[in-house]
Amino acid sequence: MAKTKSVYVCQNCGNDSPKWIGKCPSCGEWNTYVEEIISKESKQSIQLAGIQVTKEKPVLISQVETTEESRIDTHSGELNRVLGGGLVPGSLVLIGGEPGIGKSTLVLQVVLNIRNKKILYISGEESVKQIKLRAERLNPDVADCYVVSETSLEQIFVHISNINPDLVVVDSIQTVSTETIESSPGSVSQVRECAAALLKYCKSSGIPVLLIGHINKEGSIAGPKVLEHIVDTVLQFEGDQHYMYRILRAIKNRFGSTAELGIFEMQHNGLREVNNPSELLLSQNHEGLSGVAIASAVEGIRPFLIEVQSLVSSAAYGTPQRSSTGFDLRRLNMLLDVLEKRVGFKLAQKDVFLNIAGGIKVNDPAIDLAVISAILSSNVDIAIEKHVCMAGEVGLSGEIRPINRIEQRIREAEKLGFTKMIIPNFDLKGLNLGNINMEIIRVKKVEEAFRVLFKK
Repeated sequence: MAKTKSVYVCQNCGNDSPKWIGKCPSCGEWNTYVEEIISKESKQSIQLAGIQVTKEKPVLISQVETTEESRIDTHSGELNRVLGGGLVPGSLVLIGGEPGIGKSTLVLQVVLNIRNKKILYISGEESVKQIKLRAERLNPDVADCYVVSETSLEQIFVHISNINPDLVVVDSIQTVSTETIESSPGSVSQVRECAAALLKYCKSSGIPVLLIGHINKEGSIAGPKVLEHIVDTVLQFEGDQHYMYRILRAIKNRFGSTAELGIFEMQHNGLREVNNPSELLLSQNHEGLSGVAIASAVEGIRPFLIEVQSLVSSAAYGTPQRSSTGFDLRRLNMLLDVLEKRVGFKLAQKDVFLNIAGGIKVNDPAIDLAVISAILSSNVDIAIEKHVCMAGEVGLSGEIRPINRIEQRIREAEKLGFTKMIIPNFDLKGLNLGNINMEIIRVKKVEEAFRVLFKK
């Protein structure tokens, strides 16, 4: 019998230790070490699906022959945008998200729409009948997609060898285990070895693989951090389950930009692509209501308008509350201090609640002006005009700082019927704004913007 031994592995970063320790010296987390049983046979290689792996020799980069390989069209405009144009042959893509957010629905819906490709869908969480029921709900005209319920990595490669697919989907990587390691599925060593074996298969065969992964309570991809380093692309599928919108972001992408954003709408028959999110993220009944401001945000190269809602009231308890949904709470506190120090509005003894309508998270600093305008509108109980939108970053001294992609923001606002837009005061030379039929107001300070908004 092979000798076995145990090692303690950090479940956060994958660092190992011969004995249990409380604090990980690598990542600094506490109580993350778990005992795992390993054997000397665990070092043996995993047989790939009929792929002859040869040893590579160093060559001059000038002698490397390259060919223009076309990406695989997923027939989903939003997913293609986030991936950078489609699936790259031989790439390993990881999609993560909260339970029930729609990861499996998104992937299954995509593979059912791909035609003239042989696809193998491997599920370690559902039976074949459950996958068929969901497939009929998503697409009654089910394509030629092979499905199998399997958790053994060795058997997965057997199925791949028998079918020889053009695309492989593994749902999910945390349920897959290999016999060469004695630890339980989902452990650090199992996830690391299974992902490394699938990566070797991708690079050797040129077949793309889609992995679905779980997330931990902090919201990051579950398993060791090395999992995100192994794969080529990491996609985060996020959104509030109580809202219909889902956001697909690229956290890592070796073949495209990480600034792109895909928006989907959850319906009873699957996910629908949202081509114009501005119309869905704006409610048309806020006229006459205080505490509402329209901001022009940009994610990647895609502009859209969102509704910023705020509520300011007297604190019922000794300590005022600060709550933010969809916006960074620390930045909200900074903007409140700017309002109090630079503009003179006393908000220290008032509760401030902020919400980005639609349940999405926005990281664009250009919505700062809309945030403080909504807060002040609620504080003085004066509504902002319906057809006014704004974009601008607020500095610590109360100045309105320049922002990028101002022309795209203005054109998106005009397309949605806005007649007035407040932007930072900077040189507009080089921008093609000759055919813009809306009033552009440039401001330097927060006070100037407030005088325009609340001139009544």
